[in-house]
Amino acid sequence: MAAALQAAITRAWQGRGVLSTALLPISWIYGALTAVHRWTYATGLKRSEKLQVPVIVVGNVIAGGAGKTPTVLGVVAHLQNLGLKPAMISRGYGGSHQSPTVVADGSTAHDVGDEPLLLWRSSGVPVVVGRDRVAAGKLLLQTHPDITHIVCDDGLQHYRLYRDLEICVFDSRGLGNGRLLPAGMLRQPWPRTPVTAVGQSTQGLMVLKTGQSDLDGHLATRALSETAVNGHGQATPLDALRQSGAPLHAVAGIAQPDNFFNMLRARGCVLHTTEALPDHYDFDSYSRTFDGREVLICTEKDATKLWRHRPDAWAVPLLQTLPPSFLAALNQALLPQHTPPVSSPHGHTTH
Repeated sequence: MAAALQAAITRAWQGRGVLSTALLPISWIYGALTAVHRWTYATGLKRSEKLQVPVIVVGNVIAGGAGKTPTVLGVVAHLQNLGLKPAMISRGYGGSHQSPTVVADGSTAHDVGDEPLLLWRSSGVPVVVGRDRVAAGKLLLQTHPDITHIVCDDGLQHYRLYRDLEICVFDSRGLGNGRLLPAGMLRQPWPRTPVTAVGQSTQGLMVLKTGQSDLDGHLATRALSETAVNGHGQATPLDALRQSGAPLHAVAGIAQPDNFFNMLRARGCVLHTTEALPDHYDFDSYSRTFDGREVLICTEKDATKLWRHRPDAWAVPLLQTLPPSFLAALNQALLPQHTPPVSSPHGHTTH
């Protein structure tokens, strides 16, 4: 039921039909509240706090998965290729932590959230989660004083954290119907303007697109990996699963599960059944009965939770390549006095 309702609202965001129009009064209230929030920082009633190293915030102004997580991983990989020492902070949505927490061996998605756990496992760089991004950043610097840059997973609207650069990610939906939540998918009006009155960097905003749309921005390329992995640490070619003859059951507890299913089909997988679950689904109550023949396929983000119950599930990573134009602009924004080489890192996620 929750997944069906989520899907209905998501479809409504693409047009200005009955459901979207009915939600307009709530979106006006939401817009007023977000405007007041920005105004308190723009006028100096509240102030941003600058950390000791440059901060790059990667986020979006649209609801639902747009490719933020692989972009974070791609930016981190690029900084590493330049010889720098990046680390990450994240809110840790879905985690039970009450204070800033270091992601480490033994951390679970229940403790720190599924996306931070995936970020840590995929990158190998330090990750700290916390609802207060400033406090999370300070703990990160305290525990790893040698880091040179902090990449913040999400947090475009967390104005208390001063950011030196913002990267906003869009997918093929673009701006949708152009309305604010919940009548549309915008978290704030677009185009976005920085909160400069309290000392925010004026270096500007970079836009990355993970799908074709009318918006201006750099376009990344995405594709599923040809290799799947399971909770036992085993790897197998996706071709082997495709040609096994066993019924394939794909499950996805992400913002846009159909994207994952369609990408599997584009790789030639004939899906016997699909199962769309709510975003950040915890899988603790997952009770689907299998007959022993079906092969279970999931996203990397879901695997951080599903493997506790079904280590035989095969996770298929999503690979994203950042375009050279984006990397060159990133170099210019972060290192304007230098012209480092452009690299082409890949990121992994389930969005």
